[in-house]
Amino acid sequence: MSYQDHTLTDQVSEQNAPIGADPTGPEMFGHPKGLFYLFFAELWERFSFYGMRALLVLYMVNNLFQAFANRDEIAIGIYAAYGALVYATPVIGGMIADRLLGYRKAIMLGAVLMALGHFALAIEHPVFFYGSLALLIVGNGFFKPNISTLVGTLYKEGDSRRDAGFTIFYMGINIGAMVAPLICGWLGMTYGWHYGFGAAGVGMVLGLIMFWQGGRSGVFGNNGLPPNPAVIKERVGGITKEAWITILSFLSLPVFGLLLFNGTLDLPGFGETVFDGSIMHIVMNYILLPVIALVLIYNLVKVDSIERQRLFVVILLTFFVTVFWSFFEQAGSSLTLFAERNVNLTFMNAAQTNSINPFFIILFALPFSAMWVFLSKKRMNPYTPVKFALGIAQLGLGFLIFAWSANYADAEGRVSIWFLILGYMFITTGELFVSPVGLSKVTELSPKKIVAFIMGIWFLSSSFAHYIAGLIAKLTAVSGSEGEAATGMASLLVYTGVFEQIAYVAFGFAVLALLLTPIMRKWMNGIH
Repeated sequence: MSYQDHTLTDQVSEQNAPIGADPTGPEMFGHPKGLFYLFFAELWERFSFYGMRALLVLYMVNNLFQAFANRDEIAIGIYAAYGALVYATPVIGGMIADRLLGYRKAIMLGAVLMALGHFALAIEHPVFFYGSLALLIVGNGFFKPNISTLVGTLYKEGDSRRDAGFTIFYMGINIGAMVAPLICGWLGMTYGWHYGFGAAGVGMVLGLIMFWQGGRSGVFGNNGLPPNPAVIKERVGGITKEAWITILSFLSLPVFGLLLFNGTLDLPGFGETVFDGSIMHIVMNYILLPVIALVLIYNLVKVDSIERQRLFVVILLTFFVTVFWSFFEQAGSSLTLFAERNVNLTFMNAAQTNSINPFFIILFALPFSAMWVFLSKKRMNPYTPVKFALGIAQLGLGFLIFAWSANYADAEGRVSIWFLILGYMFITTGELFVSPVGLSKVTELSPKKIVAFIMGIWFLSSSFAHYIAGLIAKLTAVSGSEGEAATGMASLLVYTGVFEQIAYVAFGFAVLALLLTPIMRKWMNGIH
């Protein structure tokens, strides 16, 4: 979860630090002072993001759609669509910042939109619910890719401190991701949903204030300003281009709301129209996927033989990472509901279990980094396809542990929380085998002329993964008649049955990755 954020944005930043970046400025603890403003801004933004996410499915199942017989299926579908769109909009937000707004203005706009979204979510009403998620989707598109890019501009090219700087920044992501479910989950499930969502909103406001203060104090230097300030002040229809971006951002909210909506609306000219996720299905499968495929085929024809072989490897790695995240992203949906209904939560509630993964990331990230360095010195560092295979296999082992827990359930169909913790541990170690190395190799293998496009596909792989994760999670839907959720042994057997299937499929993909390793190594043409 949290390491995924790091690789999808921070490493992109290193590849795309703008020419003319101004890395000079005041320092603190041996790093640019601006890094620490960005550290706390990102920490609080991730606090708000993961605090809300920990509560989202539980809120839908236990409150918003409680009266529906298929409430699990509705909640999982909305959660999956939200996740898919959250990872799709940064591609657009990054382009707008690069060409028009600059990173700082984009970050501020994104932060304001997300703060509004979090506070709107605290109002327990369907209109505010869908509107708030739309605000969060659009706001994240502006905020997430650009704050990480701004970190990269604080260092000169080749600065030996750059990796350490990104490591510090990445720890802010994980601290926010770990603490948020503990606080927001406790408030939301103890005192009321609006308290938990409100706390996430407060976190976003703190992040906004921290970033604004950094810009006001001058610690960012000339970094992140609009590439051409005169252009955004040009008027179109009497309105500046900068203002148009804000206006269009708000006008896009109904579009995103409809992509998320589940129910019936009376539309002018169409009458009563049922929305059940089919629009999202069309967008993902019949628009986005064909366009990506056509562009990839076009580029495969244009490049030389070595670049073509490397690009095939990129496609395979992207396929395997999509598989990985499709299983991994059960964390916020089916695994959270499993924790609520079938785990003896002795020292945390179901929402708070979302903090287990970032806890293990913080615990293992530095030892894993040291391990790769040690293995490299010994010439024993596995090739990237082997790491992917081992990572997917560990994820499969984590889900197999969830499935095995059914053999040790009590009479009420509940299992020890240690099964959940142990399973999450293996899922996290699998993540550390896949996520930190993935984008690094993708950018290294991609033809130079289309690196930006390939990185966009890498972003979108997470979007597709969330969509697929929703289809998988729907297999665990256990709501009964009149919205009453099945519990006890009935739900336990459903959840663990699906988790067992995930484990075996993951093992199958791990074997496939190993079988393809020799040809992938050959096609990498010397890149380890």
